[in-house]
Amino acid sequence: MKAIVYEGIRNVKVKEVKDPKIEKADDIIVRVTSTAICGSDLHLIHGLVPNMPKGFILGHETMGIVEEAGKEVSNLKKGDRVIVPFPVACGHCWYCEHDLWSQCDNSNSNGEIGAILGYSDTFGGYDGGQAQYLRVPYANVGPKVIPEELTDEQVLFLTDILPTSLWSVDMAGVKVGDTVVVLGCGPVGLLTQKWAIYKGAKRVIAVDCIDYRLEHAKKYNQVETVNFQEHDNTGEYLKEITHGGADAVIDCVGMDGKMSNIEKVETMLKLQGGSKSAIEIATQAVRKGGTVMLTGVYGARYNNFPLGDFFSRNVTLKMGQCPANSYIDPILDLIKNGKFDARDIITHKLSIDKGEHAYKIFDGKEDNCIKVILKPQA
Repeated sequence: MKAIVYEGIRNVKVKEVKDPKIEKADDIIVRVTSTAICGSDLHLIHGLVPNMPKGFILGHETMGIVEEAGKEVSNLKKGDRVIVPFPVACGHCWYCEHDLWSQCDNSNSNGEIGAILGYSDTFGGYDGGQAQYLRVPYANVGPKVIPEELTDEQVLFLTDILPTSLWSVDMAGVKVGDTVVVLGCGPVGLLTQKWAIYKGAKRVIAVDCIDYRLEHAKKYNQVETVNFQEHDNTGEYLKEITHGGADAVIDCVGMDGKMSNIEKVETMLKLQGGSKSAIEIATQAVRKGGTVMLTGVYGARYNNFPLGDFFSRNVTLKMGQCPANSYIDPILDLIKNGKFDARDIITHKLSIDKGEHAYKIFDGKEDNCIKVILKPQA
């Protein structure tokens, strides 16, 4: 089959690889109809996530048709059309039973963290879904059958960025009348803005440095926008225009934020796991007693972490990998009823044969690219 594989830093290739096979009795094989490139995939190709072997199949936003099911799969059958949430979860450990699906105790031999499809050996070593076929473990737990009347484009993002963005808003405690700052206008940032408005936020401010993404936020989400490159101290500026700081600041950037020269050196030497510029903006932009939610992925330990800035102002700090499984049904109901639509973020639909080009324009912010959907069977 064809698949997009990691071949080194900023180097992905479309290659012929072996078809996946049923390995355990509760596996399924999915013929992929749509898959997507996620912003966190860029962390992999930038070398910010350890234990990423060459030849590893990328991708954790995937849906398709069940081609084969193991003998212990009880809730799916050949021909079912399913979305596959990104956490690999067993369904019966303490964490799964307490809706912390992304921290499953049994899906990753590492044990300290949960497993994610297509996200390095550190996160379980499971091949990803940017391919023509995908093996899905624990198939009685994760995959969700999708109504035929809904298009792939309507439901594909249930695999990750729709649950992740809504969970971020929930974790930030956004309520009616709040002021919310969203750092980043990539796919997750744009959807987080939508959910904040849906939850009743009175004022949402989107922060980025890419003009076309800021324009998209303004046009489709009707939010205020701030280009951080236009201010010497963006955090202080946000504090000023919000009259003391936002109720919630949601960081949808993570370690791929703009790095200082020191951070570039420290990251290269593996002394630090990327930028913390978004965190530093958040410390200044949040009000006393407010909440900062870290949704963007972070890696290793960080030097000069501004812990005292959070502590001294009674700021609540939350973070982590979204337990996506818990959010699929309620969001799916909203999509069915026409109450939430994420399709405006789709800017490119390409064949998987164009995978290298897709990564290039997504990573390089070229051709006004916000979100790429790949069609493996085209």
